[in-house]
Amino acid sequence: MTVVPQLFAALAIGACLSLQPPINAAMARTLGSPLLAAVVSIAISFAVVVPVWLTVGQGAGDLTQVRALPWWVVLGGVIGVVFVAGSVVVAPALGIALFFVCVVAGQLVGATAVDHLGAFGVSAKPVDAMKLVGIALVLIGAALVQRSGR
Repeated sequence: MTVVPQLFAALAIGACLSLQPPINAAMARTLGSPLLAAVVSIAISFAVVVPVWLTVGQGAGDLTQVRALPWWVVLGGVIGVVFVAGSVVVAPALGIALFFVCVVAGQLVGATAVDHLGAFGVSAKPVDAMKLVGIALVLIGAALVQRSGR
């Protein structure tokens, strides 16, 4: 099975994601509050995803199973708030490029830990030298991006 369509989808998602902090920062400036901007942004997300779920997903799933979810699933929502609200404040201060290099570096470190531990139900994939070199290169990239803004 080819993963090329998924790779392009991931690139497109990443490109769209890079638009969120400056858009939300503009909203925060207008509204006078980063947290209110986060609330509005997340409310818009909710207003969009529910009709999509009801039409495209035909309401699939069993909402009564919410009680069966492990406690840690709430972290997904909390992390979404941290990203949206945090990026409103941090991205304009750092610049969008440096912000996202740091986000990607953090994602790689976190994802490597999750893979290594097999956390949250994923298959364990031990850390190896190549992963560590890759993370180091991203961190070096972050330092280079930061230095380019001087």
